[in-house]
Amino acid sequence: MTDITETLDAIGLLCPLPVLKARKRLSALPDGAVLCLLADDPAAVVDVPHFCAEAGHSYLGDSDEGGHRAYLIRKRG
Repeated sequence: MTDITETLDAIGLLCPLPVLKARKRLSALPDGAVLCLLADDPAAVVDVPHFCAEAGHSYLGDSDEGGHRAYLIRKRG
């Protein structure tokens, strides 16, 4: 089980806002922290892993939470 440092609710936001908000929130977290991003934007399935690869963060996967998805991101470092 991954210990989640913080949860960011981006439900109802469309591309690119969930990733932009995740970027901002991750910048304030310490290296190694895990952000749980909640999003219902269909594009997030592609956008979040791509963002992680480009920014050097670890994409830990996602899960269906009934109407939205929860994406886990470990901050680089």
